[in-house]
Amino acid sequence: MSKASSPWDNEATQSTTALGPLVGLAREDFVGAVALLLRETATDPGRTMKHMQSFGDDVVKIMTGKSELAPDPKDKRFMDPAWRYNPFFRAGAQYYMAVQKGMKSWLHELELDELERDRANFISNIIIDGLSPTNILIGNPSAQKRLIDSGGLSLIKGLKNAYNDMVHNHGMVSMVDKKPFKLGENVATAKGAVVYRDAMFELIHYAPTTDDVYEIPQLTIPPQINKMYINDLSPEKSVVKWQTDNGIQCFVISWKNPTKEEGVWGMDEYIASCLKAVDVVCAITGAPKVNISSACSGGQTGAILASKMAAAGDKRLGALTYMVTVLHPKQNDIEAGSLMTANGLELAKKRAAKAGIIKGNDLARGFAWLRPNDLIWNYVINNYLMGDDPPAFDVLFWNADATNLSASLMGDFLHLFETLAFTRQGEVEMAGHPIDLSKVTSDLFILGGTTDHITPWRACYRSTQLFGSKDVTFVLSQAGHMQAILNPPGNPKAKYYVSKKPGHPPADVDEWLKGTEEVAGSWWPFWMEWVQKRSGKKVPAPKAVGSKKHPPQEPAPGLYVLDQA
Repeated sequence: MSKASSPWDNEATQSTTALGPLVGLAREDFVGAVALLLRETATDPGRTMKHMQSFGDDVVKIMTGKSELAPDPKDKRFMDPAWRYNPFFRAGAQYYMAVQKGMKSWLHELELDELERDRANFISNIIIDGLSPTNILIGNPSAQKRLIDSGGLSLIKGLKNAYNDMVHNHGMVSMVDKKPFKLGENVATAKGAVVYRDAMFELIHYAPTTDDVYEIPQLTIPPQINKMYINDLSPEKSVVKWQTDNGIQCFVISWKNPTKEEGVWGMDEYIASCLKAVDVVCAITGAPKVNISSACSGGQTGAILASKMAAAGDKRLGALTYMVTVLHPKQNDIEAGSLMTANGLELAKKRAAKAGIIKGNDLARGFAWLRPNDLIWNYVINNYLMGDDPPAFDVLFWNADATNLSASLMGDFLHLFETLAFTRQGEVEMAGHPIDLSKVTSDLFILGGTTDHITPWRACYRSTQLFGSKDVTFVLSQAGHMQAILNPPGNPKAKYYVSKKPGHPPADVDEWLKGTEEVAGSWWPFWMEWVQKRSGKKVPAPKAVGSKKHPPQEPAPGLYVLDQA
């Protein structure tokens, strides 16, 4: 695997496991997509024969040295000079290009509707990625050179890596070297303590780092499928540290990793836990309000919490931040959306209910196979064929620290997706109330990432139209899914877009985009200024975390982050 100039250039950092509608993909959806290709092959044999003949012509040209097929110059798999100058490898690359060309040409002629075409293209790309000659030793010149140069040691190391993955990584190729990282020592090092714990969550109160703090605290609701320390990976890119260094009283929920017996935990229970966290935060700080920040599926949870608090007339709901959160999804938002079917969703929910939970490692495996070139074959080449260790990068370490998903919560999230609950004011009930974001009037800050393929920014933008809030700010970060959030000051390439016009964002996203200005640097300072304006007056910082009623327990990041899937 080629060495990247920045860890963020690694595709896996932008393909982190996320809790969304893709958890409802059933194996029958993949089988159905393959069956679609087989059906089209059988229904028009004449068309199939025509493309086979065209492929045969390409093979003849390859064998006689007359083929002009060549890989994309930007395709990292074929960067080795041997693909251009060695006749054996050049022919192998051209044969692979001929397969790609033939498949693309065949699919183009199929009489399919738009959804079927997307489904056929997606599944065919997965198949073709697996056929690349670079995925095996005999077809990979770089791996063969490494084998010779190392005197066979690269092969031995590769076999050892493969064995370790089979035994210790649930049979999945490793994307990260976990050995350098230890929670509380070089990951999740911000000072603080658990100030509340029950069966579902711990509440972490982080120690202030300024003499004065803003009176209104901020509570962060993390996704239920990822561990909370993504908010505090390292001092350089810690959202927690950024808050405390700017006078914000910072609290973060840490969800317990559910066991099979705890698979009955659904959105009702998670919202009850969020309300309990608000109770504790208010009790510790004495604040009349709590600002709430959330991201991805944590943002969907935060939206239901806001709806419930607004419905109940709970005045403690302060300003709201939603990062890379989709509340108004559409099937074509995500790459694999075309694979999803109503029958597949029902089958996935039934299987999850029977098992109690979906294991975190199974979720990670499923997500990886949706982007096999970047998340599987890339590491097969690096770890097994080249005999190198995977990169040691904190974001990948966090992503590999998988958590389980309760079957009930999965069903609730899929219900939100199927019913478009956030778009239908008061028509869908969850967490003991009809969801209605039009009743939420809190000031909103919404973040999207330009290259985010998990929660596409245009889908995130739709959230600006769902709330009853008059003060709505949308910021577009020039980054992917995780980098959009972990984008601290200091990155010379960082930039973001924000509207030059005050007031509520327009319904047309392109109209909003035309009215934006590009700002160099991180969006964090802009966000922090926004939060501070909505955090009340400054008061002396507390001398310790917690309170007499909620004394500090274990130091941050607590005990629940240690639970393994």
